[in-house]
Amino acid sequence: MLELYLVSDRSWLNDRPLEEDIEQAILGGVTMVQLREKNLTDEEFTIQAKKVKTICSKYHIPFIINDNVAVALAVDSDGIHIGQDDLPASLVRQKIGPDKILGVSAHNLDEAIAAKKAGATYLGAGAMFSTTTKDNTTNLSIEQLQAITKNVDIPVVAIGGINYDNCLSLKNCNLAGIAVVSAIMAATNISEAAAN
Repeated sequence: MLELYLVSDRSWLNDRPLEEDIEQAILGGVTMVQLREKNLTDEEFTIQAKKVKTICSKYHIPFIINDNVAVALAVDSDGIHIGQDDLPASLVRQKIGPDKILGVSAHNLDEAIAAKKAGATYLGAGAMFSTTTKDNTTNLSIEQLQAITKNVDIPVVAIGGINYDNCLSLKNCNLAGIAVVSAIMAATNISEAAAN
Protein backbone atom coordinates (compact mmCIF):
# COMPACT_ATOMS: atom_id res chain seq x y z
CA MET A 1 0.00 0.00 0.00
CA LEU A 2 2.81 2.45 0.81
CA GLU A 3 5.32 1.59 -1.94
CA LEU A 4 4.71 4.65 -4.14
CA TYR A 5 2.81 7.24 -2.13
CA LEU A 6 1.62 10.33 -4.02
CA VAL A 7 1.05 13.63 -2.24
CA SER A 8 -1.02 15.90 -4.48
CA ASP A 9 -0.06 19.45 -5.43
CA ARG A 10 -2.32 21.50 -7.67
CA SER A 11 0.38 24.06 -8.60
CA TRP A 12 1.32 22.08 -11.74
CA LEU A 13 -2.20 21.44 -13.06
CA ASN A 14 -2.34 24.06 -15.86
CA ASP A 15 -6.17 24.06 -15.74
CA ARG A 16 -6.45 20.25 -15.77
CA PRO A 17 -8.74 18.68 -13.14
CA LEU A 18 -6.66 17.35 -10.24
CA GLU A 19 -8.51 14.04 -10.21
CA GLU A 20 -7.41 13.38 -13.83
CA ASP A 21 -3.74 13.80 -12.93
CA ILE A 22 -4.23 11.54 -9.90
CA GLU A 23 -5.85 8.90 -12.10
CA GLN A 24 -2.87 9.05 -14.47
CA ALA A 25 -0.51 8.62 -11.51
CA ILE A 26 -2.47 5.58 -10.29
CA LEU A 27 -2.39 4.06 -13.78
CA GLY A 28 1.40 4.52 -13.68
CA GLY A 29 1.74 2.62 -10.40
CA VAL A 30 0.95 4.92 -7.44
CA THR A 31 -0.22 2.75 -4.52
CA MET A 32 -1.57 5.40 -2.11
CA VAL A 33 -2.85 8.98 -2.53
CA GLN A 34 -2.75 11.86 -0.05
CA LEU A 35 -4.82 14.91 -0.94
CA ARG A 36 -2.92 17.97 0.27
CA GLU A 37 -4.82 21.25 0.00
CA LYS A 38 -3.54 24.23 1.95
CA ASN A 39 -5.46 27.02 0.22
CA LEU A 40 -9.03 25.74 -0.05
CA THR A 41 -11.91 26.29 2.33
CA ASP A 42 -13.21 23.16 4.09
CA GLU A 43 -16.17 23.18 1.69
CA GLU A 44 -13.92 23.39 -1.42
CA PHE A 45 -11.56 20.79 0.06
CA THR A 46 -14.51 18.44 0.67
CA ILE A 47 -15.78 18.83 -2.92
CA GLN A 48 -12.31 18.09 -4.31
CA ALA A 49 -11.82 15.20 -1.88
CA LYS A 50 -15.04 13.50 -3.03
CA LYS A 51 -13.82 13.62 -6.65
CA VAL A 52 -10.41 12.19 -5.76
CA LYS A 53 -11.96 9.56 -3.48
CA THR A 54 -14.09 8.34 -6.41
CA ILE A 55 -10.94 7.82 -8.52
CA CYS A 56 -9.06 6.09 -5.68
CA SER A 57 -12.03 3.82 -4.92
CA LYS A 58 -12.27 2.84 -8.59
CA TYR A 59 -8.72 1.44 -8.43
CA HIS A 60 -8.84 0.26 -4.77
CA ILE A 61 -6.10 2.73 -3.78
CA PRO A 62 -6.06 3.99 -0.15
CA PHE A 63 -7.10 7.66 0.02
CA ILE A 64 -5.69 9.91 2.75
CA ILE A 65 -6.58 13.50 3.64
CA ASN A 66 -3.77 15.83 4.68
CA ASP A 67 -4.16 17.57 8.07
CA ASN A 68 -7.92 18.19 8.03
CA VAL A 69 -9.93 15.92 10.36
CA ALA A 70 -13.25 17.58 9.45
CA VAL A 71 -12.77 16.87 5.74
CA ALA A 72 -11.47 13.34 6.40
CA LEU A 73 -14.63 12.56 8.40
CA ALA A 74 -16.93 14.33 5.92
CA VAL A 75 -15.76 12.22 2.96
CA ASP A 76 -15.06 9.05 4.97
CA SER A 77 -11.50 8.85 3.66
CA ASP A 78 -9.38 5.79 4.41
CA GLY A 79 -7.35 7.94 6.77
CA ILE A 80 -5.51 11.15 7.50
CA HIS A 81 -1.90 12.31 7.60
CA ILE A 82 -0.83 14.93 10.15
CA GLY A 83 2.31 16.89 10.82
CA GLN A 84 3.99 17.80 14.08
CA ASP A 85 2.25 21.20 14.17
CA ASP A 86 -1.27 19.82 13.70
CA LEU A 87 -3.61 18.31 16.30
CA PRO A 88 -1.84 15.74 18.53
CA ALA A 89 -1.86 12.25 17.02
CA SER A 90 -3.60 10.75 20.06
CA LEU A 91 -6.48 13.23 19.71
CA VAL A 92 -6.75 12.61 15.95
CA ARG A 93 -6.85 8.86 16.62
CA GLN A 94 -9.76 9.42 19.04
CA LYS A 95 -11.65 11.48 16.44
CA ILE A 96 -11.18 9.10 13.49
CA GLY A 97 -11.56 5.86 15.42
CA PRO A 98 -9.39 2.75 15.66
CA ASP A 99 -9.83 1.44 12.11
CA LYS A 100 -8.75 4.41 9.99
CA ILE A 101 -5.20 4.92 8.71
CA LEU A 102 -3.25 7.54 10.68
CA GLY A 103 -0.01 8.79 9.20
CA VAL A 104 2.25 11.10 11.19
CA SER A 105 5.25 13.11 10.00
CA ALA A 106 8.45 12.48 11.97
CA HIS A 107 11.69 14.44 11.70
CA ASN A 108 13.67 12.45 14.26
CA LEU A 109 13.58 9.27 16.32
CA ASP A 110 11.86 10.86 19.35
CA GLU A 111 8.97 12.11 17.19
CA ALA A 112 8.73 8.70 15.52
CA ILE A 113 8.50 6.85 18.83
CA ALA A 114 5.92 9.33 20.17
CA ALA A 115 3.80 9.00 17.01
CA LYS A 116 3.79 5.20 17.28
CA LYS A 117 2.70 5.40 20.94
CA ALA A 118 -0.06 7.87 20.01
CA GLY A 119 -1.61 5.46 17.53
CA ALA A 120 0.08 6.14 14.18
CA THR A 121 -0.39 3.47 11.51
CA TYR A 122 2.68 4.61 9.57
CA LEU A 123 5.28 7.40 9.60
CA GLY A 124 6.30 9.90 6.96
CA ALA A 125 10.01 10.55 7.67
CA GLY A 126 11.91 13.45 6.18
CA ALA A 127 12.66 15.70 4.54
CA MET A 128 15.29 13.49 2.94
CA PHE A 129 16.49 15.93 0.30
CA SER A 130 16.02 19.61 -0.45
CA THR A 131 12.46 20.25 -1.54
CA THR A 132 10.55 23.19 -2.99
CA THR A 133 7.22 21.80 -1.77
CA LYS A 134 7.73 22.76 1.88
CA ASP A 135 9.59 25.66 3.46
CA ASN A 136 11.63 25.47 6.66
CA THR A 137 12.48 21.79 6.44
CA THR A 138 15.63 20.29 7.90
CA ASN A 139 16.98 17.31 6.02
CA LEU A 140 17.10 13.93 7.70
CA SER A 141 20.30 11.94 7.19
CA ILE A 142 20.29 8.35 5.93
CA GLU A 143 21.60 7.34 9.38
CA GLN A 144 18.71 9.11 11.14
CA LEU A 145 16.23 7.45 8.79
CA GLN A 146 17.78 4.03 9.46
CA ALA A 147 17.55 4.68 13.22
CA ILE A 148 13.82 5.34 12.84
CA THR A 149 13.14 2.21 10.78
CA LYS A 150 15.25 0.11 13.15
CA ASN A 151 13.57 1.33 16.35
CA VAL A 152 9.94 1.83 15.36
CA ASP A 153 7.88 -1.21 14.36
CA ILE A 154 5.34 0.46 12.08
CA PRO A 155 5.87 1.14 8.35
CA VAL A 156 8.00 4.15 7.43
CA VAL A 157 7.76 6.13 4.20
CA ALA A 158 10.54 8.56 3.28
CA ILE A 159 9.45 11.96 1.94
CA GLY A 160 11.02 15.22 0.84
CA GLY A 161 12.70 15.95 -2.47
CA ILE A 162 12.65 12.29 -3.56
CA ASN A 163 12.79 11.73 -7.31
CA TYR A 164 13.84 9.23 -9.96
CA ASP A 165 17.52 10.22 -9.67
CA ASN A 166 17.94 9.95 -5.89
CA CYS A 167 15.39 7.33 -4.73
CA LEU A 168 17.85 4.42 -4.96
CA SER A 169 20.05 6.05 -2.32
CA LEU A 170 17.29 5.07 0.16
CA LYS A 171 17.38 1.40 -0.85
CA ASN A 172 18.99 0.06 2.34
CA CYS A 173 16.81 1.94 4.83
CA ASN A 174 14.14 -0.74 5.39
CA LEU A 175 11.38 1.53 4.07
CA ALA A 176 7.79 0.57 3.30
CA GLY A 177 7.89 3.06 0.44
CA ILE A 178 8.62 6.56 -0.78
CA ALA A 179 6.34 9.58 -0.90
CA VAL A 180 6.69 11.97 -3.81
CA VAL A 181 5.09 15.20 -4.90
CA SER A 182 6.76 17.03 -7.78
CA ALA A 183 8.55 13.92 -9.11
CA ILE A 184 5.11 12.88 -10.41
CA MET A 185 2.83 15.94 -10.24
CA ALA A 186 5.24 18.19 -12.16
CA ALA A 187 5.95 15.64 -14.90
CA THR A 188 4.81 16.17 -18.48
CA ASN A 189 3.73 12.52 -18.62
CA ILE A 190 2.41 11.70 -15.17
CA SER A 191 1.74 7.98 -15.64
CA GLU A 192 5.19 7.48 -17.16
CA ALA A 193 6.86 9.35 -14.28
CA ALA A 194 4.99 7.16 -11.77
CA ALA A 195 5.94 4.00 -13.66
CA ASN A 196 9.61 5.03 -13.75
